[in-house]
Amino acid sequence: MTFDTFLLSIAMAIAAGLVGCFAVMRRMALAADAMSHVALPGIGMALALHINPIFGAVAMLFFGSLIVWGVEGKARVGAEAVIGVLFSVALAVGSMMTSGEELIEALFGGAGVLSWTEISFGLIASGAVIAFIVTQRHKLVVMLVSPDVARTAGIDVRRLDLLYLLTFALTIALGLRFLGVLLMGALIIIPAATAKRLAGNLTGMLVAAVSIAILATVAGTWLASWLHRETGPLIVICAATCFLLSFLRR
Repeated sequence: MTFDTFLLSIAMAIAAGLVGCFAVMRRMALAADAMSHVALPGIGMALALHINPIFGAVAMLFFGSLIVWGVEGKARVGAEAVIGVLFSVALAVGSMMTSGEELIEALFGGAGVLSWTEISFGLIASGAVIAFIVTQRHKLVVMLVSPDVARTAGIDVRRLDLLYLLTFALTIALGLRFLGVLLMGALIIIPAATAKRLAGNLTGMLVAAVSIAILATVAGTWLASWLHRETGPLIVICAATCFLLSFLRR
């Protein structure tokens, strides 16, 4: 792994840890995994058009986020329910548009050298995600506790909810090359769930989630290089190990 790729993986881990904390507090743990599948049709269309798959994935994830946001607001249906329906349709369509090695790489991630386009996009997108969560964390907490209180405080709840969903989608896209459609949701949720058990406040939870995500990414990448395996499954296994070890603390 080159230094640029390693740096991108660390930036991805930081973004995933931060976004995952609010996904856990919003009870979107299962939605994180389902939402990642929405990228599959975008990857298929990008491959058919001979463009970088990451841009197809981002476009489809953003489109899916807009659908979730719009339907959730008008139909008064929970985000997880909408994402569940969207996930099923996306997985069915995506599996028809990709096949063979392309499908395996999309589902589980793939090795290989990242292009400068992917590295540049990943670093810029990671910076945007990190900046949004750090600057908006207090507003996000108030919105979670009580949307009515948030509105009274002058917070545009609908706009903030949309921005979070788009940030959530962008974070999923960041890790698709490393972990694939099936595993990226795990890196968002597992470190945050572990941090929730260990931390006593929001700041502690954010710091712990980022630390665990970085640790799992570095350890998984090293193990993958040592064992000559794909990085995605080993990163998730390392993150799950941290979660299990958290039960040793009462």
